[in-house]
Amino acid sequence: MPYTPIVATLGYVLSPDGRQVLMVHRNARPDDHQLGKYNGLGGKLEPDEDVLAGMRREIREEAGIECTALQLRGTISWPGFGKRGEDWLGFVFVITAFEGEPYASNPEGTLEWADLDRLHELPMWEGDREFLPLVFDRDPRPFHGVMPYREGRMVSWNFSRV
Repeated sequence: MPYTPIVATLGYVLSPDGRQVLMVHRNARPDDHQLGKYNGLGGKLEPDEDVLAGMRREIREEAGIECTALQLRGTISWPGFGKRGEDWLGFVFVITAFEGEPYASNPEGTLEWADLDRLHELPMWEGDREFLPLVFDRDPRPFHGVMPYREGRMVSWNFSRV
């Protein structure tokens, strides 16, 4: 059976000093299946855009800033991740420079600068704890991972780098 995931972007905006990352605290909608969790910014790709354009658009829409420097850090396949068991394929970026001042909040929740060295203390998807170290490490090679979910829980995680 062919794999037909929802294609999305996920971006982590670094502060100018590189010590903090802009996260959305999903606290705006009581019906949000991610309620209470902290996430990077991003979302679904539009049919007429490439992943880089999609990442820039999502950051602009969700944070009100323009990306001026970003790097693809990896890809993750999330079979079964969606709230109805949909498969997702994400392109994960780190944004190292931007113009503008980030919004205080968006329709998903409050935008907050979190210390990189305390990121693990935030409530987030358990799977995020597995791949976030790869997003921020000094290895220049992108990672490519698979993280199946079943009934809202991560089943396993594996990745490779070339």
